[in-house]
Amino acid sequence: MERNIIITGAAGNLGKEVVSKFKREGYKVIATILPGSDEEVEEADDVYEVDVTEENSVRDFMTEYQLQYGEVDAIGLLVGGFAMGKIEETSIGDIEKMIKLNFYSAFNMVKSFLPIMKKADFGNFLFVGARPALQSKDGMGVVAYALSKKLVIELANYVAEEAKGTKIRAHVFVPSIIDTPQNRGSMPDADYSKWVSPAEIADAMHFAVNSPALRNMMFKLYGGI
Repeated sequence: MERNIIITGAAGNLGKEVVSKFKREGYKVIATILPGSDEEVEEADDVYEVDVTEENSVRDFMTEYQLQYGEVDAIGLLVGGFAMGKIEETSIGDIEKMIKLNFYSAFNMVKSFLPIMKKADFGNFLFVGARPALQSKDGMGVVAYALSKKLVIELANYVAEEAKGTKIRAHVFVPSIIDTPQNRGSMPDADYSKWVSPAEIADAMHFAVNSPALRNMMFKLYGGI
């Protein structure tokens, strides 16, 4: 039986690892990239240009997806962004940008694809949270980012509540610092061995999708920090 996973933000550091993991495990991987970005996701079976922060773009993608594939086993909601800034350094524009990247990108996919999962009575939403959204002391210097990720975590809770009594699950993956070239460049003196690798997050996502006994879990991937 064919298993399908949609991965948004598939060309990013985490996205490529999630694509690779699920591809190796026999999934058909449908990736989304930002329109006009010329990004490549070589291991994906199909790649669609979708602006997941725009409701109409996601709705059109959902319609095309249904025609091509029908049901969906999992959706990895990996589009997101990061910004520094304490309260007094953060503008409304900064908050709006983070909410658009981190929350709208997830909400639009949930809104369009939850009905498909309800009809099939199964499916997995894989949300990406952030430790600053759970621990206020960690969010003081990244206020806009932390607030937007709080919305993502609450969205997962709403999905879990609405999906009670079904086989639809909403898992949240909360990393501390992900070991990426960009993060190494911005923190050259840090101990990278304590960070969480994208591959470890991808493994956790695959484990969650393939463990039916787990319902609506939060995975705290804090590494050695």
